[in-house]
Amino acid sequence: MSSATYHRVVAVDRPNFRLSDAERAEALDVLAEHVRTGRLDIVEYDERSTAVSAARTRSDLAPVFSDLPDPRPAVLGPAPSTEAVPAAVPPLTLGRRVAAMAVPAAAVLAIVLFFTVGRVGIFVFVLPIVVALLVGSLTRQRR
Repeated sequence: MSSATYHRVVAVDRPNFRLSDAERAEALDVLAEHVRTGRLDIVEYDERSTAVSAARTRSDLAPVFSDLPDPRPAVLGPAPSTEAVPAAVPPLTLGRRVAAMAVPAAAVLAIVLFFTVGRVGIFVFVLPIVVALLVGSLTRQRR
């Protein structure tokens, strides 16, 4: 386990641990990076650097960096993600796979029967609807 990973784990688990001088210096360096990239102006940097210098515990640093993206001091861990996490799609069960294939297959079968067997009337076009209703009722019963 690298030291950066160790710091991130400890920072999350132990927010009331006291800060070292090296951790404060790293936080000041990160603030300076945010000034260079234009996220902070000099006045904000002054206010935040004063707060970093006065911070005694790791939880005292969190408000200073709460509205800033990465980079962050290793002691605070990475910035929270703002990206939406896609919903997990449950795997298809055997019944759902059969249902997904049965309806299009019934439609194709109805068209083939219509042109090969002869004009059997509306029955051929009702076949896909009946299959869809049957498969739908079977899958609802299994839920």
